[in-house]
Amino acid sequence: MRFEFATATRIVFGEGAAATVPELVRSFGTRPFVVTGSSRQRAAWLVSALSAEILAVPGEPTVDLVRDGARRVREAACDVVVALGGGSAIDAGKAIACIATNGGEPLEFLEVVGKGRAIEAAPLPFVAVPTTAGTGSEVTRNAVLASAEHGVKASLRSPMMLPRVALVDPELTYALPPAVTANTGLDALTQLIEPYVSARANPLVDALCVEGIGRAAGALGRVYRDGADREARRDMALASLFGGLALANAGLGVVHGLAAPLGGSWNAPHGALCAALLPHGMAANVAALRARAPLHSSLERYAAIARLLTGRKQATAEDGVEWVRALCADLNIPELRAWGIAQADLPAVVEKAARASSMHANPLPLTGEELLAVVSAAW
Repeated sequence: MRFEFATATRIVFGEGAAATVPELVRSFGTRPFVVTGSSRQRAAWLVSALSAEILAVPGEPTVDLVRDGARRVREAACDVVVALGGGSAIDAGKAIACIATNGGEPLEFLEVVGKGRAIEAAPLPFVAVPTTAGTGSEVTRNAVLASAEHGVKASLRSPMMLPRVALVDPELTYALPPAVTANTGLDALTQLIEPYVSARANPLVDALCVEGIGRAAGALGRVYRDGADREARRDMALASLFGGLALANAGLGVVHGLAAPLGGSWNAPHGALCAALLPHGMAANVAALRARAPLHSSLERYAAIARLLTGRKQATAEDGVEWVRALCADLNIPELRAWGIAQADLPAVVEKAARASSMHANPLPLTGEELLAVVSAAW
């Protein structure tokens, strides 16, 4: 057995922890650059406290946005980057901190569609403060960017991109509306399930996934119905953090492999795409394992997931799939067609997904026909 585990230098978790962000940022530099989501007002308190430059990320981060952000950082001689927002803001901030010191075009560093150029210079110090419970990007070593010219999302990646501090304050998620709570929460659940059945699973990641799946199973439906449920908000913030730790060290799978080209070509939130795909990706993997590798350890892992989700000792892998399917219905998760995706587009999505980096960790390779069945069922 051999594995590695890497994460942010420091993780701070707890209600009220956000009050310490200005002090933490000042410990790394004197000219901060703040990256936030579409609403600048959300970060006004932080910008005021730090007298900082600010960049708002209106949607999924793009190559062009990161290029512009890195230019602004260099021109203003900023020496520390802090992201306050969801996964898009955090990925954008992470990429900007990296490109600001490495130079060149962001596309040069992207996997799959870029040149995969190695990141050689240490990024600027980066502090990540999530305001959603979903992506876990505050503890990952990659940033996912959309490339409009390629119609796909891909990562730039390096252990040096891990944040200096990941500060997770559940109170920052209290104002999330139900739809965002559902989409980001199912993304978090996906990022616990996929690493647990991954071809690169390891005992340290297993422990995080088991704990996170159990918390998410009990909390997601509750917090969707009552956003003021403090305990459920805390459990989802933990589940998201654990999912980020897990995916960064064990990889993902078919759901994220398909979400990458979908998110690169249509203006749909990443969490919503993962939510629509999750039960169908699980079902495809379970069916493929039963048909082609019935003794594969991931099949028992899917059964273990089912026991965590349902609370029933005799639950089967298929029971877990049905539990997730019912949860998606309860949370009113829209189908892929709701985002303007046409059925005729699906074969091209599958072709691009087959090359996605996330597919490498799926428990076993899925055929083109199986991938098309997944995305068709989600459509």
